[in-house]
Amino acid sequence: MSTFKIIVKTYFGFEELLAQELRDLGAQDVEVLRRAVSCTADKRLLYACNYQLRTALFVLIPIAEFNARNEDELYAGVKDIDWTEYLDLNQTFSISSTTFGDIFTHSYYAGLKVKDAIVDGFREKHNKRPSVDTENPDVRIALHIAQDLCTLSLNTSGDTLSKRGYRARQVKAPINEALAAGIIKLTGWTPDQTFFDPMCGSGTLPIEAALMATNTPAGKFRSFAFQKWHTFDAPLWQEVKGKADAEISRTPFYIRGADKNQGAIRIAEANAREAGFEKDIRFERKNVLNTSSKGGDGILIMNPPYGERLEDADEMEAFYADLGTHLKHNYEGWDAWIFSGNLDALKCFGLRPSRKIKLFNGNIECSLRYFPLYKGKKGEQK
Repeated sequence: MSTFKIIVKTYFGFEELLAQELRDLGAQDVEVLRRAVSCTADKRLLYACNYQLRTALFVLIPIAEFNARNEDELYAGVKDIDWTEYLDLNQTFSISSTTFGDIFTHSYYAGLKVKDAIVDGFREKHNKRPSVDTENPDVRIALHIAQDLCTLSLNTSGDTLSKRGYRARQVKAPINEALAAGIIKLTGWTPDQTFFDPMCGSGTLPIEAALMATNTPAGKFRSFAFQKWHTFDAPLWQEVKGKADAEISRTPFYIRGADKNQGAIRIAEANAREAGFEKDIRFERKNVLNTSSKGGDGILIMNPPYGERLEDADEMEAFYADLGTHLKHNYEGWDAWIFSGNLDALKCFGLRPSRKIKLFNGNIECSLRYFPLYKGKKGEQK
């Protein structure tokens, strides 16, 4: 089976997590990049990456790289590629583009030049052209320009891999699935520990924890772009899926979530049902400040509001202060991990974090902070 290079995109701060996931799948020549990891793959690994990786966003196959200092050189570079290797006349395609630097400052316009070059090349050779479909294309092409270096890749995933397929409904400003999975991995949680999210919203953190606990593939509930390609190997795909699905277990775990909003609880329960965990994850309507550890120890992971719904900064800081006090007195012996984009409010938490990890939620700079809630005197630290 022939090999090729792939680039797997991820979030800032998740690069090492993703590199380890790739090594666990058997990837060779793994190299950590910025918000991405590259490696050598074959078709089997390509399929497995899309189906099983938890912290990945897209799996790309680079097909061309060249320098362009203006739009004419971009057009010429794209037109020189033999697109019949990747695209049939009866297939649809789309272009996604990202640009960095002061040469190409408008990513949308750069994408249009790529589209024009592909269409014109087909028309000159075949007197026909493939159609563009921005909603559900057969082939997705990714353009990346850094200064004058242009890279064209095939997007093998389709929609971002953070869209697992189980979240039919969601609350406002939810944390997405890949981000939730990476956060859980960073905490070091294992299925033998009690897991609790007291502000669970759509239930994403508890559901992602359940997927990990059972070793359920992250892509089990969705399809992928490569399944529409003329090179798609259906028997190999079934083999890859069958091997991964055979590793699914029903190891006992205790995962629960809470939220003060009854509508959020209904959504979380519906999403858990879609993922097959309706009987395994317990959700309850309860204000975070009325929750308790119920004895024992465990790990608490939460994504409190950043401030969009509490416009008064003083009110938000007071809420974080109350939250820190509540956890200190009601979760002794637990490990608390707080993920937030309100860095000022985090300063009011009242506890000293043992660890701070810089992350992003979209374009919002966030921090994941670890607070070991010691029993006794250490629990009184400020």
